[in-house]
Amino acid sequence: MVTRSKAGIFKPRTFCADKVEVEPCTVEEALRHPDWQLAIQAEFDALLANSTWELCPLPSGRKAIGCKWLFKIKKNPDGSINRRKARLVAKGCSQVPGCDFKETFSPVVKPATIRLILSVAVTKGWHLRQVDVNNAFLNGDLTDDMFMQQPPGYE
Repeated sequence: MVTRSKAGIFKPRTFCADKVEVEPCTVEEALRHPDWQLAIQAEFDALLANSTWELCPLPSGRKAIGCKWLFKIKKNPDGSINRRKARLVAKGCSQVPGCDFKETFSPVVKPATIRLILSVAVTKGWHLRQVDVNNAFLNGDLTDDMFMQQPPGYE
């Protein structure tokens, strides 16, 4: 058996006692930091560009699903910060199965996008280990109207 150490593959060790940045817990905390503001705005702009929603009044008898921001720091192998990532997610815990939803899904990338990335990599002679997709959206339209509260910080 060939192990990583036998093949000469070693994970770089980082011995850094610098200030460690943690992800913000609230959107208010994130909006005070310019780098997190850019990450939030990038996610919001992507949602608008993909026509994810339209602003409308809540009809009587309907319930709006809550939403919240999730924050994550993406790091390089050496431990330095690569980028800050913000995602707007629906609060699924407030939904009732069979009433608010009938099935669940995970956002996926279109197969045409994967084929395009692979063909460019082959043409350029690149070696791919991982492909990071900035935004992934469901392939298809919802048949039912869903109502979600406005994102915190964007009311």
